[in-house]
Amino acid sequence: MKRLLIISAFAVLLLTGCFRHGNSAVGNLDSQDSVITAAKLLSMERTAGYTLVTVGDPWKGGVLHRYVLVPRDSVLPPDLPDGTLVRTPVSRALVYSSVHTSLLDELGAIGAVRGVVDSQYFIDSTIVNGVAHGTIADCGNSMNPTVEKVIDMQPDAILLSPYQDASYGQIAKLDIPIIECADYLEYDPLGRAEWVKFYGELVGKRAEADSLYDAVVNAYEDMKQKTAGARTRPTVVTEMVISGVWNVPGGQSYMARILHDAGGDYLWADDKNTGSLALDFNQVLAVAQSADYWFIKWTNINTLKDLQGAYDLNKEMAAFKNKHVYVCDTDKTRFFDRIPFHPEVLLREFAAIMHPELFPDHQNQMYHHID
Repeated sequence: MKRLLIISAFAVLLLTGCFRHGNSAVGNLDSQDSVITAAKLLSMERTAGYTLVTVGDPWKGGVLHRYVLVPRDSVLPPDLPDGTLVRTPVSRALVYSSVHTSLLDELGAIGAVRGVVDSQYFIDSTIVNGVAHGTIADCGNSMNPTVEKVIDMQPDAILLSPYQDASYGQIAKLDIPIIECADYLEYDPLGRAEWVKFYGELVGKRAEADSLYDAVVNAYEDMKQKTAGARTRPTVVTEMVISGVWNVPGGQSYMARILHDAGGDYLWADDKNTGSLALDFNQVLAVAQSADYWFIKWTNINTLKDLQGAYDLNKEMAAFKNKHVYVCDTDKTRFFDRIPFHPEVLLREFAAIMHPELFPDHQNQMYHHID
């Protein structure tokens, strides 16, 4: 049960952008020299001697953190701008999230991961085997890492996800660069994916990161253009009531944007929130009872009987009655690891389900139909 609750919380965090209501107070990071085009919380300026990276504060506006990345084998340039100095490529990273270890693996830099926290939640074989054989340090709990183990592994950077007013406890006092990975707070799918450029820069994989992002953008835009010509726009509802609460993605959230780009008519599209709406079942039923499609991320929901068993009134949804329910089993897929930097995969999945005539050869990777 504890694992299911963690998965539920992480799902809200991942695909709604943030827990709080309202629009994110994004700082103005616009720069003519930035190589970043879609992300709102990231600016990155490449110069001959260093790369200046600025992370915006999504809660208060302005700047959350500024980094100055300097190649490890070069002399420090004079008059460096203010910011946390990080020597690159990072080769001994402590990483808090499997989202980022999976991305580093894709970039060919998994060897840079030399420590993790909450190791029980990593499923990538390289990380699991590394922890088991002691080549990757298990530094304890993310809320209170074992400082002695962190010191022993001698990280040259710590990659973690920031939270509002986070202090990071004892690790903040170790004089180790803390990389605040605020990508999860981007509510534009391509904006979040663009953070790959920052992580590629950190581990010396600039070309690979730029290439990966370009491929994601091209695939996403091609599919978006294709679904724009669809004959219909089916109505959509997502997720389900859990412990009395139905976390509905806001109308300006990550999930809402992908559903729209996939050719769906999201029923909360007019809502202005980038976060989630905590509603009860009746509130959702009043709006979405007649929805054409129902997409759910959860575990052990393999049949409509299972869905009804989870909450009996689920049977009142039209999508339930018409057998238009699709479930992503988050225990059996790499959804949380893969989708953040590959929104084109989720876009194609939704588009192929709602508009099968446009994608006749598609094979689902994440969501499966239940009956």
